[in-house]
Amino acid sequence: MAKEKISTLLFLTMAVPGLSLAAENSEAPATAALDEVVVTAARVGESVREVSADVMVIGPEEIAASPARDVGELLTQKGLGSVSRYPGELTSLNIRGFKTAPYGNDLKAHVLVLLNGRRAGTGNLAKIMTDNVERIEVIRGPGAVQYGSAAMGGVINVITRQGEGAPSAAVSGKIGSYGYNESGVLVAGEQHGFDFSGGFSRAGMDDYDTGAGDRFYNTGYNHIDHYSINAGYRFLERHRLGAIFTRYYGDEIGSPGYLSANDLDNSKDSANHSLDLIYDGASADEFFTWQVHYFTGKDEDTWFDPTASNASGWDDGIPYGNKTDISGAQAQASMELGTVRLTAGLDWLDYESTSSADPAETDSENYASFLLARMKFMEQRLIVDGGLRYDAYDLEVVEPAGRSEDDSNVVASAGLVYLLTDALKLRAHYGEAFIMPGADELAADFYSDFGLHYVGNPDLDPESSRTYEAGINYAENGLSAGLAYFYTRYKDKIESVAAGFDQTWENVGKAEIAGFEGELAWDLGARFGWPFELRPYVNLTYLDRLEDLDNAEDLKYVSDWNAAYGIYASDYQGFSARLNFAYTGEQTIEDWESGAFPAPIRSFGGFTVADLSISKKILDFQQNGSFTLSGDVTNLFDKDYAYVKGYPMPGRMLFVTLTYNY
Repeated sequence: MAKEKISTLLFLTMAVPGLSLAAENSEAPATAALDEVVVTAARVGESVREVSADVMVIGPEEIAASPARDVGELLTQKGLGSVSRYPGELTSLNIRGFKTAPYGNDLKAHVLVLLNGRRAGTGNLAKIMTDNVERIEVIRGPGAVQYGSAAMGGVINVITRQGEGAPSAAVSGKIGSYGYNESGVLVAGEQHGFDFSGGFSRAGMDDYDTGAGDRFYNTGYNHIDHYSINAGYRFLERHRLGAIFTRYYGDEIGSPGYLSANDLDNSKDSANHSLDLIYDGASADEFFTWQVHYFTGKDEDTWFDPTASNASGWDDGIPYGNKTDISGAQAQASMELGTVRLTAGLDWLDYESTSSADPAETDSENYASFLLARMKFMEQRLIVDGGLRYDAYDLEVVEPAGRSEDDSNVVASAGLVYLLTDALKLRAHYGEAFIMPGADELAADFYSDFGLHYVGNPDLDPESSRTYEAGINYAENGLSAGLAYFYTRYKDKIESVAAGFDQTWENVGKAEIAGFEGELAWDLGARFGWPFELRPYVNLTYLDRLEDLDNAEDLKYVSDWNAAYGIYASDYQGFSARLNFAYTGEQTIEDWESGAFPAPIRSFGGFTVADLSISKKILDFQQNGSFTLSGDVTNLFDKDYAYVKGYPMPGRMLFVTLTYNY
């Protein structure tokens, strides 16, 4: 972009405050208040004060107050853990030393991503947009009893907005650095039992410059489209039939490789779409509640590598990719027996995956049952919870023809909460988690193009972990704080090994991970009775033990320190502003960019990135709607940084958004 255009954007950003689709009555980024209701930890609605796990809630006001367009960008700003983020719309997040699966489906992930309480089918957080999202609930620590395989380091549940109140609409247009352009519409409301919330957005972008001033070619994309619809009908007061449709599609997303070997024409098309059908019901006295949930969808990535610019030396011009067709169902019922609540349910999941690489086709089917219980004692100040889950898997390598194998696993959890006061909570939690072997790891029987024979190992155990944690939370008079310590013992990591002339898989790895997590936010306006909100905040994670027990060395690709801190302000009359700093600590990596083999071990990371967002309602036509002008500056200080060595992120970017709300 020309310097004149950048100067104009900078002037508009600073002179006329704004924030993309900003809420006028925004609240500050903070941890959940103790009386906030969440659903992820127990699969039913319950107050944060009663949850023994470590809960973080990102609400609609905080989502609006962030310049992030997708969930990956949003969680990068939270200081939860290490981030792997590439140009090409690819982001994975590390929580407690474990991460989401950035490629393919999520069955082999170690942090599970959910959409409305069921598997999203992807661990690439860049595929999940923040449009039409009501809130995001993050459970740090195991959630396997509730959700099964992959929920070892944590669970990220993205919950779609549900229409309520009078019909409303928002239409926005956004322009920014490096040719960024975006348009979107959101419509929501509820009438005569029918509710609807839906949105559409389309964005495009050119190649960007790094903080060092280098042009990183082939980092743009033609367009990214996002559709999100949540519609339902309420009847008989306590019953709702709902349908949710979500679609992400990215066209010609640049795949540039390392900046040092910049490929000018490789690209990918990327998609994730799904349809959910949900029935929620309750008895007249709400003694019983239940839900039946069916979902189907597809996750797909296709890479194109023309030979015109063959910087890596590997391009052959032949498209390749992977696709997973997803089907599943959940059925659960809860019963309130005074101070005792029981929740029981059944889960079914089927993943049919195809790939350009062998195995070309696999099928993974999972049946599970679970029981969750919560009991209250001592005038409801002592709360005990626990759970048990049984999973059975049928796994098959279909092409090239392999075998069909089955496996099963049982996990348990237990928790304790003691409410010293209405504002002060002590908690402790124990949770088990597991990662089921993949279909190829159990049932492969094929030869590679190089003649290597891959043979599955039917005797594999699931990867497993046990986590112990304790914490304290406080929320009163605008002050919200929490501190926790956790310890995880991880074993039976599945790795590929040579067995004579064959290649197979064995349980060979184990590790110990421990650390502290803390949050603090203080709304000074609420504390001192000011007519405006002024809230400083900080979230931090420190891992004091990252031990690979097999090699007696620290785990790679995990930062020991991560933090987010800043300040938020609002006058409750249409003005808001947020300045956020996100720190990524050092980590040990293998430097494959060097070209040496084996890759040298290096220290990498240790940088802070700042973002500034300001919002102001500029015109208010009362019943005829209003206009809000918004400005965002990402990478405020033009930092030269990268989350993955060799893939630097954009330098300073400026955005201006005009939104009409009706």
